[in-house]
Amino acid sequence: MNPFSSGTRLRDMIRAIRACKTAAEERAVVRKECAAIRAAVSENDQDYRHRNLAKLMFIHMLGYPTHFGQMECLKLIASSGFPEKRIGYLGLMLLLDERQEVLMLVTNSLKQDLNHTNQYIVGLALCALGNICSAEMARDLAPEVERLMQFRDPNIRKKAALCSIRIIKKVPDLAENFINPAATLLKEKHHGVLITGVQLCTDLCKVSTEALEYFRKKCTDSLVKVLKDVVNSPYAPEYDIAGITDPFLHIRLLKLLRVLGQGDATASDSMNDILAQVATKTESNKNAGNAILYECVETIMSIEDNSGLRVLAINILGRFLSNRDNNIRYVALNMLMKAMSVDAQAVQRHRATILECVKDSDASIRKRALELVYLLVNESNVKSLTKELIDYLEVSEQEFKGDLTAKICSIVEKFSPEKIWYIDQMLKVLSEAGNFVKDDVWHALIVVISNASELHGYTVRSLYRAFQTSVEQESLVRVAVWCIGEYGDMLVNGVGMLDIEEPMTVTESDAVDVIEIAIKHHISDLTTRAMCLVALLKLSSRLPTCSERIKDIIVQHKGSLLLELQQRSIEFNSIIERHQNFSSTLVERMPVLDEATYSGRRAGTLPSTISTLSGPSPNLPNGITKKPPAAPLVDLLDLSSDDAPAPSASGGDFLHDLLGVDLSPNSSLPGTNQAPKSGTDVLLDLLSIGTLPPVQSSQSTPDILLSNEDGKIPLNTLEKLSSLSSLSMQSPSPSAAVPVIDLLDGFAPSSLTPEKNGPVYPSIVAFESSSLRVTFDFSKPPGNAQTTIIKATFTNITTNVYTDFIFQAAVPKFLQLHLDPASSNTLPAIGNGTITQNLRVINSQQGKKPIVMRIRIAYKANGKDVLEEGQINNFPQEL
Repeated sequence: MNPFSSGTRLRDMIRAIRACKTAAEERAVVRKECAAIRAAVSENDQDYRHRNLAKLMFIHMLGYPTHFGQMECLKLIASSGFPEKRIGYLGLMLLLDERQEVLMLVTNSLKQDLNHTNQYIVGLALCALGNICSAEMARDLAPEVERLMQFRDPNIRKKAALCSIRIIKKVPDLAENFINPAATLLKEKHHGVLITGVQLCTDLCKVSTEALEYFRKKCTDSLVKVLKDVVNSPYAPEYDIAGITDPFLHIRLLKLLRVLGQGDATASDSMNDILAQVATKTESNKNAGNAILYECVETIMSIEDNSGLRVLAINILGRFLSNRDNNIRYVALNMLMKAMSVDAQAVQRHRATILECVKDSDASIRKRALELVYLLVNESNVKSLTKELIDYLEVSEQEFKGDLTAKICSIVEKFSPEKIWYIDQMLKVLSEAGNFVKDDVWHALIVVISNASELHGYTVRSLYRAFQTSVEQESLVRVAVWCIGEYGDMLVNGVGMLDIEEPMTVTESDAVDVIEIAIKHHISDLTTRAMCLVALLKLSSRLPTCSERIKDIIVQHKGSLLLELQQRSIEFNSIIERHQNFSSTLVERMPVLDEATYSGRRAGTLPSTISTLSGPSPNLPNGITKKPPAAPLVDLLDLSSDDAPAPSASGGDFLHDLLGVDLSPNSSLPGTNQAPKSGTDVLLDLLSIGTLPPVQSSQSTPDILLSNEDGKIPLNTLEKLSSLSSLSMQSPSPSAAVPVIDLLDGFAPSSLTPEKNGPVYPSIVAFESSSLRVTFDFSKPPGNAQTTIIKATFTNITTNVYTDFIFQAAVPKFLQLHLDPASSNTLPAIGNGTITQNLRVINSQQGKKPIVMRIRIAYKANGKDVLEEGQINNFPQEL
C-alpha cells in the first residue's frame, strides 16, 4: 500500500513525520500527505473522510496550512453517525475560529444537534458552541442553550452552563435571559453542575448590574449555606483533595461571594460568619488549603468593612510569609501591599517577617518585600527599619544593591526626623554602596549639609573617617572632596566638636592627602577629578602652609589630555601664583542653597510647601520661577507656535539669583546675536564645577566665571593664554566703575565706565487689571540702538499687601531679554509704595520688527496664590 494514500492510518503518518531527521524531510512528508488528502477531498472519498480530517488536525498542530480541509469538517458534522460528528466537531474547533465566514454554514447543523435525541451528540454541539461561538451564532442559538440548562442529564446541564458563559460574554444583552436558569443551578447537588452554575452567576454579575442586584437579594443566603455545607461535609472520596472536600468549589463560591459583597453592607454581613469559619478551619499544610485561604483573604479584603475579619486575614498572610513555598510567599506579599491601604496597622505587626523576606534568596521575593517595607515606613519606625536595611546592605548581592540603595535613600530623605540622623544614614549608605547611588541623591545630601551650619565640622570629620575605609565608593569620595574643600579648616582645627564624637587629630597635610588619594583612585572619572582640583584651590587659601604642595598637585594636570582638567589646572595655578591678594575672597564658602527650592527643582516644580528637612521657608527672590501646577511655563512661552518666545535668562535662572552673576548674553559685546542660557544646573555653583563664587563686598573686586563641567564653552584657553580677553562682569552698583581683572595676565588695559542714558521715550501702561498696574519707562544707552533699558514699576491698586511677588517675561526669538532682580518681593497696599525692576532688551531686528512681550505675575494675596498673565504690544515703534 502507498504509505501516503488516503488509507494510511494516522499513527503511520505520525511515525513517518517523527522519523524525519531534518525540517526539509518533514516538509516533504507533510506535502505528500496533504496532496493525498486533497485528492481524496476532490474525489469525495466518504470512507476515509474522518481519517483524513484527523491527519489534517495533526498537520495543523505542526503549523502547516490546512484551510483546504475546512469544508470536510462541515460534511462530517452533517453526517448522522456519532463517530463522524465527533471528528467533525473536533476539527471545527481546531481548524476554524469565530472569525471564519465558513462558520455561518454550521449554524443550522448546530441547531439540529442541540435538539438531537442522542445526549452525546447534544454534548458535542454544546462543546463546539462553547469554544467557537460568534455573536451571530449566540443570538441564534441562545434559546436552545437556555432550554438545555434544564436537561435531565447533569453533564448536559453542565455543558449548557459553560456554553452560556460564552454567549453572555459575546452578547451581554442576552444576560437577562439566563438569570433565572443560573439561579436554579445554585440548588444543584451535583458538584460539576454547581461549580459551572456558580461561575455563570459570577460572569452574569460582571456584565449585568440587574443580575448583580438579583443575586444579592435572592441568592446570597443560599450561597452561604452551600459554602457552609461544603466546609462541614464529611469525607467524600470522589471530591476529596488532600483532605479537603472539593477545593475548586470552595474557591468558586468565595469568588462569587466577593463579587456580591463588594459595595453592599447587607450582603457582607450575611457572609462574615462563614468567611471566619473558612479562615479558621481550613488546613494550611497542603497547597489546596492554601489556595482556599488565599481566596478567603481576597474576599475578606474586598467586602465591606469588618476590622476583626481583616485582622484575621492579614494574620493568615503573615503565616504565608513563613511558608517554604516561594509562590505562596510572593502572593502573600502582593496581598499585603493591597492591605496597606485598608489596615496598615495590622500589616505593621508582621514587619519583622517582611524584613526577613527582603533577605530571601529569591530575587522576585526580595524586590516585592522591599517595596512593601517602603510602604511600611513612617515617622515612628523609620530608624529601626532603616537600620535593618542598611545592615542588610552590607551583605546583599551586587545586583540587588541598586534597588536597595534607592529605597533606603528615599526612606531617609522622606522620613528623616533630624538632619544629623539624615547625614549619618546617608554616609553609611555611601560607604557601603556609593557606586550605586544616583547623582541627585548625593546632590541633595550636599544641599542638606550646606544648610546645617552647626554640623559642618561633624560632617567633614565623619566623611574623613569614612573616606579612609571606602575610597573606592565614587559618590562618597565626591561628597567628601566637596566638604573638605569647603570646611577643611574645620577638619584641621576641630571646630564644632559634638559630644558624641571621638577626638581625632587631622593635620593640614592629612587633609590634602585625602584629595590627592581621590585623584589617584578615580583617574578615569572627570567629575571627581575636577571637584578635587576645585577643592585644592580652596584649601590653598584655607590651609596656607600647604599651598606649595597643592600647587605641585594642580600643576601635574597642565598637560592633561582632558581640556576641562587642563584649563582648571592652568587657571588655578595662576590664581595661586599671581593673585594671592584676592584668592581668599574668591574661594569663600559657598552660599547656602534653599532646600525647598532645590527639592522643587529636583521634582520638576517649585513646591508650595517645604521639605521636612528644612526650616521656615524664606521669601523667594524675584526671578525664581514658581510654577502653579495648572499653568506651566510652556503656556506662557507658547512653545508650539512658530514665533515661540525665548525664555528670559534670569526668569528661572537660580544661579543668577544666588550669585548675582550675569550669565546672559548681555555680558558680551552689545548687538551680538547669542542664544540666552537657561536651565543652568543649580548644583554647578554648589559643587564648584561650573562657577566660582562672586565677591560679596563693596570693594573693587571682580566676579570670576570658569568654564562649565562638560568643557563645552570655547574659551580657547590653551591656544591664547597670553591674549585671553578679560571676562567682564557688571558692578552691583550701576554708578560705580570697577576695574576688570584678567585671570591670567593681571589688569586689562581698559575698565568699565558708567552707562549714560540715551534719549528718553514716553512711558506706557504695559498691563493693568483690577488689582495691579504695570508701567514701563524706556531709555537707550548711547551708541547702541538695538538695546533698550526698561524700568518696570509695579503698583498695587488694592488695600491688600502682596507677598512672594514674582515677575516673569518672555520674548520672541529675535529678541534677547535680561531681568535684573526686583527691588522687593513684597508689594505694599495702594499708596504705600511700589516695586521696580529693570529689564534689558536687545532687538536684533531693530527698525524692522517692534518689541512684543508676554508677562506673567505671581503673588500671594491674603494667603492665596494669584496668577496674572498678559501680552504687551504697545511698545513705541522706534524701540
